[in-house]
Amino acid sequence: MSNKITPFLWFDNNAEEAINFYSSIFKNAKTTHVSRYGEGGPFPKGTLMTATFELEGQTFMALNAGPHFKFNEAVSFFVNCTTQEEVDELWEKLTADGGEPGRCGWLKDKFGLSWQIIPTALGELMGDKDPVKAANVAQAMMQMNKIDIQGLKQAYEK
Repeated sequence: MSNKITPFLWFDNNAEEAINFYSSIFKNAKTTHVSRYGEGGPFPKGTLMTATFELEGQTFMALNAGPHFKFNEAVSFFVNCTTQEEVDELWEKLTADGGEPGRCGWLKDKFGLSWQIIPTALGELMGDKDPVKAANVAQAMMQMNKIDIQGLKQAYEK
């Protein structure tokens, strides 16, 4: 593991399913280490205990440890997208099979993990030196679930 700080994700008993799900969505994904429960563990022998995996260069650790803790919106993963096509693809895949769209580019996937699917254009337009243009973009974003780059640009040009 090369990261000094690594997000550690607690799953009930579906960490392996989650890792496979995320690896199918992000183009640059790989599992780098897996350990499994042996005899006498809290889960059947052979069940994934911990795994280290990477998504787009970010290392994560996953643990199957039971239903004691759940994900919530206090922690989310921000995904910087360069195109509307990338926003659309990630939004569709991460909300599939029980995921939930949220406001302002936020969503929850089917495991309850929160993500922000944000185009770089949002920061660029909201960071404009003209406070009226920046405010128009912010107001437009507040009305969106999935972020629409063209809608942001139209608000910017008002």
